[in-house]
This record gives sequence, structure tokens and C-alpha cells, in this order.
Amino acid sequence: MVQTKNAEVTLRPLSELDARVISRAFAAIGWNKPVQQYVDYLAEQQHDIRRCWVALVENEFSGYVTLHFNPLYPGIAGKGIPEIQDLNVLPQYRRQGIASRLLDHAEESAATRASKVAIGVGLHPGYNAAQRLYVLRGYAPDGLGVTYRDRYIEEGELLHADDDLVLHFIKELHSRGWG
Repeated sequence: MVQTKNAEVTLRPLSELDARVISRAFAAIGWNKPVQQYVDYLAEQQHDIRRCWVALVENEFSGYVTLHFNPLYPGIAGKGIPEIQDLNVLPQYRRQGIASRLLDHAEESAATRASKVAIGVGLHPGYNAAQRLYVLRGYAPDGLGVTYRDRYIEEGELLHADDDLVLHFIKELHSRGWG
């Protein structure tokens, strides 16, 4: 584990140089996060569809988060509720407050445009820490059910418990005036 207690942690917007760095960092832990994903995020950021922030510990990539202003999730699509998406912190930097700092930043940005923010979380055990974090931060289930690949599931339906099985949350925000 990398200790960040005395280390400098900075957050900044996603840049063009980040795509390869992020993709390689996640490939090193066996996750498929293609360069194109971050190129697309950057294009959406430039068109004010999405904002992306990168966390650095002593100038080393440690995690990122995005905020999408026009999400496709049917529970909030077209309702002016931004959605926090793709919060990821490398394992060696977890449990050190980096995810919370990224969420703080995304929530502050969302509050400049909306009174609520949404977030989805997977339901398999790999998301246990995220589920707990979101509840502790004041997120509550949106009450619309669970989705699988952006489609509400039916009672009795059999599915794989993978990253696409998601429960969606909403949080009330208080405007703080910065983005």
C-alpha cells in the first residue's frame, strides 16, 4: 500500500497525456480500460458533456472520476440530473480518502448545475466498499429497481452478477458555486 498521509494528493482535469497512463495503470492490475475510453472522455469534456478529474499522489496517477451531464440511465435521462460515472482508484491507493476527494469534486461540480446527483454501483462483492461509501456520503437508492446493461430487470429474471448489474442512487446537493 502506498501511504498518502504525508504525500501530496492533487486533482486536476483529464488531459490528452492521461489516456495512455491510465490505460497502462489499469492493464497492470488486469483491468481492460482502453486508451480510446479516455480519448472519448476528453472529447466529451471539451464539449461540456462530461467532466473528468484525475487524482495524483506525488505526481503519480492514482485514480479518476467522471461526471456526465446527460446520462442515459432511464431513471434520470432528460431530467437534468448529472451522474457520477466510472470512479476508479488503483488498489494500492484505496482506503486513503482519494475516492472521497474525487467524489467531493464531482459533487461540487454537479451542484453548480443541479440540486441532485446520481451514481450507480455494481451489486457483486467487488463493489462492497463503494456501496458502503455511497450510503455513508448520503446517497439513497432511487427506488426504481436494478438495471442490467441499462435495462430494468424483471422479478425472477436470472442474470450474471457482473459489472453490468447495477443499483442506482440519488443524493440531494447544496450549491457551493464552483465547478
